[in-house]
Amino acid sequence: MSGAQKESLRRPGEMVFSILLIVFSVTAFWQSYAISGLRGLSEPGVFPMLASATMLLSSLVIMRELMAKGSTSQDRQSSFLRDIVPLRLLVVVGFILAYVVAMPLIGFVFSSAVFLFASFWLLWRKGPVISAALTLASLAIVYIVFRMVFQVVLPGGSMIRGII
Repeated sequence: MSGAQKESLRRPGEMVFSILLIVFSVTAFWQSYAISGLRGLSEPGVFPMLASATMLLSSLVIMRELMAKGSTSQDRQSSFLRDIVPLRLLVVVGFILAYVVAMPLIGFVFSSAVFLFASFWLLWRKGPVISAALTLASLAIVYIVFRMVFQVVLPGGSMIRGII
């Protein structure tokens, strides 16, 4: 397939993204209209309405261009999953969800240590020793800056309080 033919085909996720742009632009326009309506050019909602109207117009132009393109002939679902939502992204999203759930239970330090170690090891791929060293260094810096310098109370966790 030549470069010109590829340019005339939609990429996976383009149409969904374009629709989301339009929905976001309409929502932004509605919210900016709610600020002060169209009562005058010096009202506080005028600039947000102009910005969101520009976003909406641009989104509609993008959608029109996408409608003129043909869809790809390859299996769209597998292409979308491979290009837009790869397995590593899903794993990191799972790490983030686990981190959010774990923090109130085991506290900031322990949950951050597990999250950072797993993330470094998966994403950086330098091995467990380097990942552990980087995790410890990162946590030490965060702890010193926030706990000792700014005296922020870091969450201790409900399960850890009973054990320690």
